[in-house]
Amino acid sequence: MMTGGLQQIFKWIFLVGLAVTAVTYFQKDRLPEIDFYETQSLSDPRQTKTHKRPFETSAGDQTYHVEPLFDYELHGVVVSYHDADSFTDITHHRRWQDFLNIRDLCVVWGENVSNGVYREMDFSNDSWTCWAYWDNAEIGSRFSMSQLSNNHLLTDDEEVKRSLMSAQVGDHIRLIGVLASYANPGNGFRRGTSTVRTDMGNGACETIYLHDFEIVNQANGTIRRIYAIAKWLTLVSLLGFIVMFFISPVRQAR
Repeated sequence: MMTGGLQQIFKWIFLVGLAVTAVTYFQKDRLPEIDFYETQSLSDPRQTKTHKRPFETSAGDQTYHVEPLFDYELHGVVVSYHDADSFTDITHHRRWQDFLNIRDLCVVWGENVSNGVYREMDFSNDSWTCWAYWDNAEIGSRFSMSQLSNNHLLTDDEEVKRSLMSAQVGDHIRLIGVLASYANPGNGFRRGTSTVRTDMGNGACETIYLHDFEIVNQANGTIRRIYAIAKWLTLVSLLGFIVMFFISPVRQAR
């Protein structure tokens, strides 16, 4: 009776957890309403002359040469992202041996936020690019590609990395660093950076070596916590159900 009762409890926790996980999965990355953001701070990025010298740094077992071009500060709303260590990414780690660029964030700012057009659009990232989609010409006419950027973000600092990797869709983020080109002399890999916001296509992404990264305002915090708890309960209850399934017949036979 004991194991059979536990098995039923685990089953119902699993079913409820699975349902909550499924519902919150589609809500945790929704883009908030305009009034969630301090739109006055979501102005164009600040790009200024830098006095920082080229330097070398290491990540993984590789050494990289970094050439700062401009000091850079950006406030933006995260609309999409791509992690360099994701299962589908075969270029950053395996092909390029690039362990310095750990994440790409696609962000919007300015009128793209203040006029609310971001909520009528979809965004996605792949290993190279951020894609923006709209349903009709009217929406497209209100969206400015010069107020969107896909940012290749570089860091060898563990604290900055933790903050960067915790950013999610909808968050208002602030980053400080340098626009930079970088290279891996060991295998010949090299990547540059855009230095204007009006370019498009290949080479239009900003490559930024981070000095600081901050989540100014976290979106969907309650839903994210519920999702994390529900996912954990689903996995634990499934394991418990499986264990009870196998031990219950043995105990009942004695």
